[in-house]
Amino acid sequence: MRRAVVVGATGQIGRPTVDALVRDGWEVTAASRSGGRDERWPQEVRAVRLDRADDAALAATVGEDCDLVVDLVAYGPEHARQLTALAGRVGSAVVISSVSVYEDAEGRGFDTQDEPDGFPAYPVPIAETQRTVTPGESSYNTRKAALERELLDAGDALPTTLLRAGAVHGAHSPLPRELYFVKRNLDGRGTRVLTYGGRSRFHPTSARTVAELVRLAAARPGSRVLNAGDPQAPTVAEIGAAVDEVMGVETRTVLVDGPPPEGSVGSTPWSVPRPVVCDMTAAERELDYRPVITYAGSLPETVDRLRDELARRDWTAAFPLLARAYPDLFDYQAEDAWLRAR
Repeated sequence: MRRAVVVGATGQIGRPTVDALVRDGWEVTAASRSGGRDERWPQEVRAVRLDRADDAALAATVGEDCDLVVDLVAYGPEHARQLTALAGRVGSAVVISSVSVYEDAEGRGFDTQDEPDGFPAYPVPIAETQRTVTPGESSYNTRKAALERELLDAGDALPTTLLRAGAVHGAHSPLPRELYFVKRNLDGRGTRVLTYGGRSRFHPTSARTVAELVRLAAARPGSRVLNAGDPQAPTVAEIGAAVDEVMGVETRTVLVDGPPPEGSVGSTPWSVPRPVVCDMTAAERELDYRPVITYAGSLPETVDRLRDELARRDWTAAFPLLARAYPDLFDYQAEDAWLRAR
């Protein structure tokens, strides 16, 4: 039986990835900081505790004869070197990267988005041949680029598929962007504001989409970079409408043709001035990838989870990562003041 080790197995991507590999006949070791397991995994999944910063612990978990390592928590070149050091023990690897490594023809990327006219103007859709930021240590994005560079350079010794994911979503997301609409609906907000005419597109990526790409790449090892995105990249207005449909509510949307008119009014976690849409042609060609779920199809499970969390505690306690990234996500006072003035 083929043996796989999944690093970061209890995260939002890890849970469906372990499940997908098991269903495809892999013997899976699920490694995580907690050593926990998903209740839906079969008993044959071996769950182990792992500090991935510990080189010796990682090597011991992988063992001497491992067909596949799936690394869902690799963030920089030091993690690439951890993996390449295991090349003689491992058949191939699949590692998660990010669409944030891309930059446009003017050298703009996610690191420049807060500068005047700093948001990148990517082609629509973005192919894997699009230029990327210079690898380095200065930011999350440059570190991901450095991770990619080192793994691709070592492709002869350790064939690695790098998956550039978009805005990852799923029932176990620590940063559930859907909360923007779910909480407003639960709070009885009948009117919402959307910037950029509601046309913003930031390609979503279901955790189950990534899991399927991991499964396919595991069966066809190679040294490559592939985009990882859902079959559609809906606009933020379409996402809001889809959430409303799942929740059975009707809302009125006020569109602002441009950036926030006041503070963060109308700014959502998907609100970007220019589209970020990934081309999935290469994955279809190289892995015979076919979509397994749509964005709308993933929403009921996500909405149910968010309802449950909000019923138990404040959103900032439930989702501290989201609260740090978007501290003004629910500034109702500013919204109401702007709507009254309008």
